[in-house]
Amino acid sequence: MKAKLTMAALLVCMAVSAAERQPSSAFERGSSLQAGQDPRLPAIVAKCRNPPTLRPPRGGAATAANSAPPPAPELPATNAIADVLAANQAWKVVWAWEGNNADGPIANDDGTIEFANNDASNVMKLDPATGLASVVYDKTNTGGAVSRSKNGALFLAVRGIGGGIEQLEPRRRMFVNTFQGEPVECAGGSINDLMADARGGVYLSVSGAGVFYANPQGVLSKYGDAPAANGIILSPDEKTLYVTNGGTVVAFDVRADGALANQREFGKLRGGQAGDGAAVDADGRVYVTSGASVDVFAPGGEFLGSIPGPRGIHGVVIGGKDNRTLFGIVFYGGWGTPSARNEIVAIPLLAKRYMGRAK
Repeated sequence: MKAKLTMAALLVCMAVSAAERQPSSAFERGSSLQAGQDPRLPAIVAKCRNPPTLRPPRGGAATAANSAPPPAPELPATNAIADVLAANQAWKVVWAWEGNNADGPIANDDGTIEFANNDASNVMKLDPATGLASVVYDKTNTGGAVSRSKNGALFLAVRGIGGGIEQLEPRRRMFVNTFQGEPVECAGGSINDLMADARGGVYLSVSGAGVFYANPQGVLSKYGDAPAANGIILSPDEKTLYVTNGGTVVAFDVRADGALANQREFGKLRGGQAGDGAAVDADGRVYVTSGASVDVFAPGGEFLGSIPGPRGIHGVVIGGKDNRTLFGIVFYGGWGTPSARNEIVAIPLLAKRYMGRAK
């Protein structure tokens, strides 16, 4: 009888697990707002000691013109890059759905990837081999990117009003939501990207404001001068931090306490105009999305080549079952409108994922 009950329980668990893994079309697109879209934001920043300049909100009410499904971006041909990409490799779509800004992908050791789903305010886990996904965290207040440290802690960039960095694992809690005693909104725009370090701290980029570090106690400090800061990634040894800043990538030295020093230009993007999400491989090469390509740099800053990507490619991670697949997140359609769409695309690499961290 005990064996029968155990088997029954196992079958129930398997059924529940299978039900949770669904194609993208089974999930609601959501309607969450980033802080910059929220009509409450002007009243909040008006109380800041030095109110930041607000950008006009993107998107708007649904119209016939912005509600129709847009054509999917073309998957361009690619060229070989020595030790990175073989000749005649092609992108393929492994996931696609509606909504604004799926972002901040990370790789798991089982070949799955996780990413934040902005409009739906959740974090999803995708199996690229099957195209099936599940929601692993919900009610994230317009969560916009995830990062897992070498120690396994998982953090989320929260882009809604009351934003900041939320820790999801090992226990869920708000990690930091103030800067110098004021709401994070007083520091500038929404949080673009984040990078968790092995010390227990988190680096983050804030649109229009620059680069910040939240130490393990959750105290936020600003470093350098990178007003267009967006994608942010640590080198495998965590001694260098790379940050996209418009058409360039800048680098910082990382001190023993996590503080940053010696900002300098690391490289110029060639395949597109503005840098976004980035990743590193096992040999320390840096992969930077540019909206039209993934530009690849050697650890010393030498430009190695561009991997042309679908228009709108803005996030990247290396993973998959073989740990040699490059995944890119692609946005297309009208931002903040019903036509907004996302894809996740994949292409085989010669280079291997850095295994000491999720990204």
